[in-house]
Amino acid sequence: MAILRAGLIGLGMMGRHHARVLRSLEGVELVAVADPGGDPHSVAGELAVLRSAQELVAAQIDLAVVAVPTRFHEEVALTLAAGGVHTLVEKPLAPDVEGARRIVQAFEDAGLVGAVGHIERFNPALQSLRTRLEQGELGAIYQVATRRQGPFPNRIADVGVVKDLATHDIDLTAWVTGKAFRSVAARTAYKSGREHEDLVAAVGALEDGTVTNHLVNWLSPMKERVTTVTGENGTFVADTLTADLTFYSNGSVPTTWDAIAKFRGVSEGDVVRFAIPKPEPLMTEHTAFLQAVRAGSAEAAGIVTMRQGLATVAVAEAVIASAAKGETVDVVVP
Repeated sequence: MAILRAGLIGLGMMGRHHARVLRSLEGVELVAVADPGGDPHSVAGELAVLRSAQELVAAQIDLAVVAVPTRFHEEVALTLAAGGVHTLVEKPLAPDVEGARRIVQAFEDAGLVGAVGHIERFNPALQSLRTRLEQGELGAIYQVATRRQGPFPNRIADVGVVKDLATHDIDLTAWVTGKAFRSVAARTAYKSGREHEDLVAAVGALEDGTVTNHLVNWLSPMKERVTTVTGENGTFVADTLTADLTFYSNGSVPTTWDAIAKFRGVSEGDVVRFAIPKPEPLMTEHTAFLQAVRAGSAEAAGIVTMRQGLATVAVAEAVIASAAKGETVDVVVP
């Protein structure tokens, strides 16, 4: 098996984790790193810290990971596409739909594998949840609700909570259900003195009518990452902080207590917490990307394709537009 030469641009909080995983992958050698701001976490090791994506391409790399701030994603990704480099771009793919569309087109025209780092897809709890939904364990899906809140991360300076955090929920909701967003209605708030929103509440409708609800903020002292999927057979709850998946089934035992028996609806049934393997999501993501690169196909290994990343950016922009207009906005993906 040929060793693939890897490059990494962006050596900040996420970049240091990407460097660690790249160095641990069999069949990959991290040969070049770049960051115009230097190496604050000392991840370069013996490697020289390059200054640009052009220098990264000149190092004759086969694949690259882009972990720079969102506003630089388009410039860096287009440079790597022009250099013939298979690329994984941290989420979101770009700060706006037009930038994301240009990136998608560049990689498709070049015949390169392009992926987006929506890490939640590789969380063990959500992977197990998706498999169980595909197998029909929940029956018809009625609603997907997510809560993602915690303190403000100092690493974020160029986007608000919608494009940084809520894009996780947008992507995972479409992925676990296998359905695209049709429309969204949202409200945002600005409470921390920054130019970007730090709180959003969004209601959505998927193409099959499934209702979605997303509560996301940077204003809570507690950290929460929960996805709840309700359907005709019960409810799945995935906690992606602990990678736990729990199923609350609808009751099947007749209720004899008269006051409760008159309630027309479901009742409580068995509760099952599944024992599932818990590999590191970032390792799983990199392994899938590597498999796709070796296969020469973005569809081969279950990676988040750039077209899927484009769709997520389109939904995020619709959320922001809805909050600004105070009305429901249809999602249009170019």
